[in-house]
Amino acid sequence: MNTTGTLYLVPAPLDFGCEVQVPLQETLPAGTLATAARITNWVCENAKSARAYLKRVNELHPLAAPLQAQFLQELPREVHKKGDQAVQFDARALLAPALAGHDMGLLSEAGMPAVADPGSSVVRAAHDAGVPVVPLSGPVSLLLALAASGLNGQNFAFVGYVPQDTAQRAQRIKELESLALRTGQTQLFIETPYRNGALLQALIQTLQPGTRLALATGLTLDGGKVSCSTVKNWRARQEAADPGRLPTVFAIGA
Repeated sequence: MNTTGTLYLVPAPLDFGCEVQVPLQETLPAGTLATAARITNWVCENAKSARAYLKRVNELHPLAAPLQAQFLQELPREVHKKGDQAVQFDARALLAPALAGHDMGLLSEAGMPAVADPGSSVVRAAHDAGVPVVPLSGPVSLLLALAASGLNGQNFAFVGYVPQDTAQRAQRIKELESLALRTGQTQLFIETPYRNGALLQALIQTLQPGTRLALATGLTLDGGKVSCSTVKNWRARQEAADPGRLPTVFAIGA
């Protein structure tokens, strides 16, 4: 009987693209780092950022193989640009090491793979191929933001990105607000950091005064902040509330 390897979902810190990095041991459990250190076969978004992460792991837990000997396979660009569900991608070929008996790691650039990041196609292929899937503990920005927002944590949805076009964005914001107010379901979404200010302005201009808006900025980073208040109050302090270019999760609710 052939024995397959295991596919580990390896979280990464939330400081990707930030000027200052947080020590890994402050955001990732020792067990997660130790498991990452012994894996030598990876599926990732970007090989360069994956090597940078593994270099940081090596400082705490020596890698089982040098960086140059790590086998890194990148997801197709279309998958992490448009998402697993929007692209018909057969990920079975990426699992060849696991089918040969080697443990593998799935790694995104920040947070938990396959949650607000690509990778679900690899996980789905692993299940179909009989490869065990094990998620490791680490930061998930969406859940950290939701927990700290005070909004409904019993009924919530992550809706990805809102449109960049001004009219389409305003329409989408109104749709999400209507759903949140009608059902009580918290609506979570994100934006490319350099567009944070534009999205915040659109939210403040479009949402009703009594709707609650939460921003979770720089989670797990020094100076990270979570703020939640009515849109009326946000309008009074809009300039001071600009999250800048730090990774930010936005949420609206009743």
